[in-house]
Amino acid sequence: MRKLFFILILPFLLLAKSDNCTFKNSDYEDICKKAVNNGVSYEYANNFLLSYFKTKKFDEVSYKYLQPQYIAQHKKNEKKANNTLVKYVSEMVVHLREYKEVYDFVEKEYGVNREIITAILIKETRLGKIKPSHDAFIVFNTLVLRVKPNSQREKWLLEMGKTNMISIIIHCYKRGVAPLECNLPSSYAGAIGIPQFMPNSFVYAKGYKTEIGDLTKMEDSIVSVANFLNQKAEFTSLLDWNKVPDIVSIESKWYDFEFENSDASFVYASNKKGDKLYKCFTCDNEELDYLRDYTKKIMSYNNSSNYAIGVMRLAYEAQRELLLSKNQ
Repeated sequence: MRKLFFILILPFLLLAKSDNCTFKNSDYEDICKKAVNNGVSYEYANNFLLSYFKTKKFDEVSYKYLQPQYIAQHKKNEKKANNTLVKYVSEMVVHLREYKEVYDFVEKEYGVNREIITAILIKETRLGKIKPSHDAFIVFNTLVLRVKPNSQREKWLLEMGKTNMISIIIHCYKRGVAPLECNLPSSYAGAIGIPQFMPNSFVYAKGYKTEIGDLTKMEDSIVSVANFLNQKAEFTSLLDWNKVPDIVSIESKWYDFEFENSDASFVYASNKKGDKLYKCFTCDNEELDYLRDYTKKIMSYNNSSNYAIGVMRLAYEAQRELLLSKNQ
């Protein structure tokens, strides 16, 4: 029996040595080297990438939903989700009151509106009520082993998978978690915790009154979202809702605009490279300049126009309900 077990694991043992990053898979070599360059030991990186339960299991559901046809459907579903989530505004208000102390802190410390943070958390996991059912590392490993970089999108998916695998290895190593115990429940896209951070965004995770953030805790999730928007999106001063036109009407007009233009964007006239043009809904309209600036900040969190306008709508409704309750 021992001989049989040794024969079964021998191929995996031959893939790498614990004192270097020699793998038959060049992507694994790249992942290993970059993890080591960020302070991870050779032994830990090799053990992680040789683990059967981490690298020999595949997430078929995740891989299916990351295909182009499902991404397009998700974009359509985002609009429906926005309309559905409005019914949870009262839940948002209760939540804002419950965590008032934390929100007072983040508004002062980071300059990010409490209602915008809450709107993001309701969009992501309904304030933690939606529980993830995938393993982040397996999600990204499936991409790395399955994707063939024949197109720009596939090249992006492969690189995204690799960088997130590196981030997970570093994250668990720094916390002293053994590879087999490094289980990070995630969405099908590999997003983690209440605020659904991608592993590459762990650098923005912070705790409330602690340095290390736990994204399964509400207080830490609130602070982490604020820190993310403050650092990555330069969201440093509170949005003044008095400067924003009727967001409900704007949202409705945007959906009509998007329906008529397949290449529509709420805030952008082109991509970062400038080689792809969009029909911009808010560009060349001075009345929407202020809204466009803040919506761009939201899109640093999720680069979807429908996602961002949904966050703005939910935040607007929540702050309005808060004001009404205070005045009664």
